[in-house]
Amino acid sequence: MRLKPQQTGYVAGKIAIDLANAPFIRLSKGKEAIVEAVKEILDENLRIERALDEKVKDIIDDNYDEIEFQHADERQLFFMIKKKMASDHGVIMNYDDRYNDLSHTILDELYENYFVEYEVNDNQVKNIIFKAFKEFADSFDEIDDIVYNKIRGMQREVVPGSQDYELLYERLYQEELMKRGML
Repeated sequence: MRLKPQQTGYVAGKIAIDLANAPFIRLSKGKEAIVEAVKEILDENLRIERALDEKVKDIIDDNYDEIEFQHADERQLFFMIKKKMASDHGVIMNYDDRYNDLSHTILDELYENYFVEYEVNDNQVKNIIFKAFKEFADSFDEIDDIVYNKIRGMQREVVPGSQDYELLYERLYQEELMKRGML
């Protein structure tokens, strides 16, 4: 699952909660500081990927006439170009590999800046971070479906894409995250 910018805070919160609940980890600066540090790392990762997406879009735009002439599928072409350029731009395309890499980056940041203290193997702590990513990704579709069905079942009609819809979706999404202990 590709993270959206508004989700980085949720994932950061999930990671902080899971670290706080681990019996072998002590938070030196509190959950809020961890959320802030993790969110910053995730936002930077998304910024790098968005920059790559823009470069790929520019390549497609520059070659639009040829793409049209060849009747190429733009979405498939976009993915192929992005995949080819990803490693040069520091973007990992496989999500498990990306979550693993981010887990190492997050652990390094938290440890080096004294956010967490532990006396176990680094991999045990990294695995908590990785598991938080996986749990969020695995539950995203389920939560999205629940929220969508709640909105669709309301008496008043809310138009998808409208500001009311987005605000309602965000509120209901946060409620579902709270029910699951992810926020």
